Amino acid sequence: MGESSRIAGQDSLRADARRNRRRILAAARLVFAEHGIDAPMATVARRAGVGVATLYRRFPTRDALVRAAFEHQMDACARALGEALADSDPWEGFQRLVETVCELQREERGFSAAFVAAFPDSTREHARVRNESERDFVTLVRRAQAAGALRADFHPSDLAVALLSHCGLVTALPGDRAASRRLVAYLLQAFRAEAAHGALPAPSELSLSSLPLAADGSQGRRPSRA
Repeated sequence: MGESSRIAGQDSLRADARRNRRRILAAARLVFAEHGIDAPMATVARRAGVGVATLYRRFPTRDALVRAAFEHQMDACARALGEALADSDPWEGFQRLVETVCELQREERGFSAAFVAAFPDSTREHARVRNESERDFVTLVRRAQAAGALRADFHPSDLAVALLSHCGLVTALPGDRAASRRLVAYLLQAFRAEAAHGALPAPSELSLSSLPLAADGSQGRRPSRA
């Protein structure tokens, strides 16, 4: 085989690999939205039209596939949190963060599960970034409270509760953007300091890193499934 033919063959293989990767990620997003992020990897492979071995070569674990499938949304959340912390008005930052995450939930239903999933095979770097994000959110909450905008009894776990509520709505009414926006507005108004007219019950023990969530809004530990 000539040099040009060899290079052309390599380019063709790389193009096929890129197409397979795109098909797998598109299929994963659909399957996770329909069946939750615990859906069998074989189901994703069938939807993508590739063999299971091909899928595992690209994504050795389920969690690697989940993270890759929702990489755009994860990056958008990280940017939103950074922008919220940089905002001179902590309430505006807080509000925009909640709106952004809920909008991502509405646009990509499977992302709801990925956002709150605790990945068992997380790398040390991934765990570090996640822990820093949670600390940054707590910092944002305290700033908004200190500014007198966010109610003093708001607890960081309240965000997990809000996301569960919104997840249930977008799962039941995936095409109703008006209902989504209205619920988010209700939640944000309830979080305002001026809305605090009485003591709330004790906060939940939920956290974003300890709350596995299926696409249908149900809770439970994630089993290991092939």
